[in-house]
Amino acid sequence: MQTMERTRIAFNGAEFFLAQGQDVPDLRRRIEEAMRAGGGFVEFVVVGNRAVSLLISAATQVAISVETVEFDGRDTGDDTAPYDSGDFDLL
Repeated sequence: MQTMERTRIAFNGAEFFLAQGQDVPDLRRRIEEAMRAGGGFVEFVVVGNRAVSLLISAATQVAISVETVEFDGRDTGDDTAPYDSGDFDLL
C-alpha cells in the first residue's frame, strides 16, 4: 500500500485537510502575519482541490496535525480541477 502524509488544520473548531503540495511552513507564516496585522484573509487548498479563504484574527485558535494515510492520486492540490471530497471535509 502506498501512503502519503495528510495535514489537518483546525480554526476555532472548523477542521480541514490540506491538499497535497500545500506549504505548511508558509501557511503558518501567513497565519501569523494576518494575526499580527490585526486580521486578514488567508487562502489555502484543501482535499478535493478546493480553495478556502479564512478570516484570521488575533482571537483565532489554530491547530495543525499530520498523519500518514493511504495514497489518493486525485489529491493534487490543483484547485482548477476540484473533485468531491465530502468524506474529508469535517464541516
